[in-house]
Parts: sequence; C-alpha cells; structure tokens
Amino acid sequence: MGILDWFKNRPGQFDPNGVSDEMVRGAVDKAITLTNPRLKLLPSCQKRLTPAVETTIDFLRALVPVLPAVRPLSSTVWSADPALRAFFAASSDIPTVLGRSDNLRTLFDKAPDLDEAFLVLGMALNEQRVFGMALQGNIVQRDVAQTSVSFSDHRARICGRDESRLRRVVGVEIFEYLVAHALAEIGAERVERQELQANRALIRARLRLLQQHGPGLGSMFGEAPAARSEQARLEAELLENEQQLEAIGGSESVLEAELECLKEVLEHPQRYLRIEPRRLRLSPMNVVLDQTSSEPAAEVDFAIAELSGSPPIRRAFVLARVARQELPLPQGINFDEVTRYL
Repeated sequence: MGILDWFKNRPGQFDPNGVSDEMVRGAVDKAITLTNPRLKLLPSCQKRLTPAVETTIDFLRALVPVLPAVRPLSSTVWSADPALRAFFAASSDIPTVLGRSDNLRTLFDKAPDLDEAFLVLGMALNEQRVFGMALQGNIVQRDVAQTSVSFSDHRARICGRDESRLRRVVGVEIFEYLVAHALAEIGAERVERQELQANRALIRARLRLLQQHGPGLGSMFGEAPAARSEQARLEAELLENEQQLEAIGGSESVLEAELECLKEVLEHPQRYLRIEPRRLRLSPMNVVLDQTSSEPAAEVDFAIAELSGSPPIRRAFVLARVARQELPLPQGINFDEVTRYL
C-alpha cells in the first residue's frame, strides 16, 4: 500500500473508543510507509515498532477527554454566545472564516444530503498586559494592570461528517504529525550524510590534483608542486570525513538509525505535543477577570495545543458544529472587474 492509499481512508485508522490488533497493525504499517518503506527489510521491524505505536495510541486515547465539547458555530447565535463573541469581533466574521475552508466546502459538495458538519476551529491566542479601568465593589479604579486576550488567524481545516468521525480524524492528524516529526529528524541526518559524501568527493578530487603537482592548469605551466603540508592537510580532512561517514554507517545501519528515530518519537509523544483545556473568565471587552470581580463576565472554554518543532506552534481551538447554510456561496469571477485590467 502506497502513501496515497493511506490518505484515502484516514479516519478509519484510529478509534478512540477501543484498540484492536487490526488498528495497531494498520498504524505500524502506516508509520513505516510514511517514513521509509525499506524499513520492512529490517528483521522483525513491525514487531520492534509495535510497542512504540501502542504507546502513541494510548496517548491519543487519553487526549479524547481533554478535547473541548462541540459547540454550534453560527452567525445567528453570535450575539447570545459569549464564547463566539470572544472568538470573533463580529458575527460577519464567522461566514468569512467558513468560506475560506476548502475542506469544509468539499465535504458539503461531496455529501449533498449532509445538513451539518463538524470541524476543528483553530485560532491564534494573543494575550497582552494592559492598563485599564476595573470595578472594585462600587468604586471604579483607573490604571489597573489587566490581561486582555484576542483571537485571530481563524482556520477550519479539519472536518468530519459527525463528531465521532471528527475525533478520529484528529487522532489521525496527531499520529501523522508525530511521524512527520520523526521524518524531519531522519531527513536532517540524510542531509548530513549527503553533505559528507559530497565533501569527500571534493576532497579526493582536490587531493588528486595536488598529488599531480599543482591544481588544474598550474602543473601545465610549470608551477611549483603543492607543498607537502597542503597534501597532508587534505589527507587529514579526508580521513576525518571517512570516519564521520563510518559513524553514520552503511545502508543497513542507516535503516536501523531511522527505525530507532521513529521508535523514539512514538515512544514519547508527550515530548512533541501537548493539549490542555483552558477556561477564562472574560469581560465583554475580552479582559480576563478573577472570581472576585463584580464586573459582568462569562466563562469561555477552549483548548490549547502546543507542538514542538521549528518553529514551535501554540494554538487555541474548539470543536464546532456548522449548518450547511452557514457556508457562504463560492465567489465567482467578476468578468466586468477583470476586463478593467485588460
């Protein structure tokens, strides 16, 4: 099964409600296929990778209770929902965000009978220290240090026909992220090996020229042979290069290193991803208030996902339910506008 085959049936690869041998075997095969199919050439590759995959699956199942509850995402309920008012500056922002989601539009297009869809709404969370007014009892105090929050860069890329399928898709996305993290580390090692091999070829070519009493056309025109010290320096560099390549190893040892790298990531998924619930008590102006404040406030729930990487990513997100009519019609080409620039 090739890489493209895996992406045709991604939701079925993870079930948060139970672990089967078939699911574990599928996840092991998927990790190998996405990383390097040649890993199967190693003795007992699937058996050696299985415990690490099981650790990741347990990690994913533990994340399910942490995911926020599904909430309706609609411009019509924006004014009555404190969370939506915190996430969006205006009700008109909601259809704008949904209209930018190609995946959501594709889902509705492929399922004409589908009245609503489920999605992950990701957002950038911006927290800023400000000075403002605060109500202490019946007294208004000025220049009070406060924390103001705002949400931006809304994206709705992960979608599903129902809530259970959406949660499975989230699990698949996380699994693929971990495999991609391992692949990035493996890729860095591959680049290092390629650079060493290229460097070795250059050193050898330079050394041959020097041993022939001069670089390039120098020997033809009777220039003095290169100093023995220069040849010795290049020979030392070549030896160091050979030792570095030997440390990396041959083809089988390279595959062993790749398998160990993949195992290391899947054995410790918590190093690369963390999801935690977050609750803020916010004023209508998105100022964080404590429980002692007498100002009007609402509890706003969401989750924070932190991904290690280069660069690291920190995003707020919620699970949402969206009706078909909330998705704006696709924008057509305005030919009158286009002809103005012809």
